[in-house]
Amino acid sequence: MKSFTRTALMGLLLASTAATAQTVEGPEVNWSFSMWGNPRALSAGMEAIAEEVAAQTGGNFNIEIFYGGQLSGARENLDGLQLNAFEGAAICNFYHPGKNPAWMVFSLPFLPLGDPEVDQYVRSKMFEHPAIVEDMAAWNAIPYLSGLLPQYEILGKGDAPTELSGWDGLRVRAGGGLGDAMEALGATKQTLPAGETSTAFQRGALDAAAFPYTYAHVSFGIADEAEWFTSNLAPGTSECGWVLNKTSYDALPPQYQTLLMDLRQMGMDTEQAAYAEQDEINLPNFRETMQEIVYTDEQIAEFREIAGQPVWDAWIAANSADFDAQGLFDAVWAYAEEAQTN
Repeated sequence: MKSFTRTALMGLLLASTAATAQTVEGPEVNWSFSMWGNPRALSAGMEAIAEEVAAQTGGNFNIEIFYGGQLSGARENLDGLQLNAFEGAAICNFYHPGKNPAWMVFSLPFLPLGDPEVDQYVRSKMFEHPAIVEDMAAWNAIPYLSGLLPQYEILGKGDAPTELSGWDGLRVRAGGGLGDAMEALGATKQTLPAGETSTAFQRGALDAAAFPYTYAHVSFGIADEAEWFTSNLAPGTSECGWVLNKTSYDALPPQYQTLLMDLRQMGMDTEQAAYAEQDEINLPNFRETMQEIVYTDEQIAEFREIAGQPVWDAWIAANSADFDAQGLFDAVWAYAEEAQTN
């Protein structure tokens, strides 16, 4: 992980903004982005980009992020882009797997995305993959900025599953291939949007919830109710990233398009710094208030055997008639190897 924190990065950003203010000339443009939940580490990258865009255009190009589902529900953001209801949105692939089938590759368990720098490299490359681009084209959208979600861990209530057999019968909020992996252990998967998970957890409709570790568990109130947490299960992640309305992007003057694309690296660095900073704050609190579950190497190996290759093979078989699922899956591993050798 890069050594900077979000605070340090934002300080550098403010300094650079002062030095580069009003360097891009252009017309007045106002964009609206749809987001669920409150401002948090996931939104930090897009927030930083919006600030920098406004600064470099002298306030002529403004991006306003609307939180809490003000513009659209979490499951309907792609529909809103297709209808030109707003200019950009955050999406979570497992909220609507039928709308973005190729994007579900990001939610397969045990992908080689644990290292933050490798993760950033792989996802940046994958956002240019024809199958990923084609998924968004169906919704008049283009991939823009990966959310770079950290590996998921699970928080829950009741009997702690210190053995893999302890997952049998538990109702777990986990989507995509990660949900399939939990089902392989005997759990029942739920694919609730993040904003609905806290209520279900509080009411006892869920036993556990998988979220990016640790910030999302805090952001959505799971940590307030949980009695135990896993700290080394690392079963996988998903893709909750930002996409742009293609009609709106194509209508931008070229200098605004270039500016947006040039700022993606800064946005991803900001996200990862925000995640790291939240972990430093949250993990001590987790250990103080909850039982920590640390699995043995043998248990992790057993989990991977049960829920790794079988879930991969099933996903590839289920999607091969619609797109090159094997090629898309292989691309993740190829880019990860490329990242490690560069």
